[in-house]
Amino acid sequence: MYNTLNIATFNIHKGFTHFNTHFSLQNQRELIRKLNADVVFLQEVQDTHAKHSQHIDVHSASRQLQYLADNVWSNFAYGKNAVYPTGHHGNGILSKFPITKVNNQDISAHRLEQRGMLHCQINIPQRESPLHAICVHLGLLATWRRQQLGAIADYIEQHVPIHAPLIIAGDFNDWTMRSGRVFAKRLHLLEVFEDHKSKPARSFPGWLPILRVDRIYARGFQINHTEVHSGPHFIKLSDHAILTAKLNKK
Repeated sequence: MYNTLNIATFNIHKGFTHFNTHFSLQNQRELIRKLNADVVFLQEVQDTHAKHSQHIDVHSASRQLQYLADNVWSNFAYGKNAVYPTGHHGNGILSKFPITKVNNQDISAHRLEQRGMLHCQINIPQRESPLHAICVHLGLLATWRRQQLGAIADYIEQHVPIHAPLIIAGDFNDWTMRSGRVFAKRLHLLEVFEDHKSKPARSFPGWLPILRVDRIYARGFQINHTEVHSGPHFIKLSDHAILTAKLNKK
């Protein structure tokens, strides 16, 4: 029985470093593999980009989620959020366990920002209830984030049983923490870094994190360990740090 789940969340910035100076998807894949995560929540995954594929290896420039999954995560799901003339990007979930249901929900609060939440049900071996995994990327304005968190909470209350194991992770852009705390209280969630280390993780920018924008929320788990993966080498990786957590079954 899997009593511990290793979780990671990472905004890959469409496979590019900060300011889009270098394409870093291969380095991102190597780092994610080293984390030994069972389930990985990814934001800003680019599924198709016509211009990038002209200058970069087409196998990694397009279908990024499949490239990252490779032979390590046999199950993965993509949720298209932002669509533009040259392609689209969105959220992705990698899983070592079977993904049995997928739903991508539009939570855009304004026509200028296309945002979504990706909901996967994952069957964990020898567990009675499937894991509900929700990957999110929220808006840049506080009013938009409040509306989006309200929509996510409404969705969870309608579609996720109260006793089912639940993990919500991603880029919340909520560096003030105000909306996040209201959201967590409403759904009886633990923010894993607050629970384990008494304060949320700093995750942006990745090479010297100052802002607390990325988050992992959980329900139905005990928090065993949390870690921020950051440092100067992230200049060649992404603009966000990676957050990981080990969660034990209650």
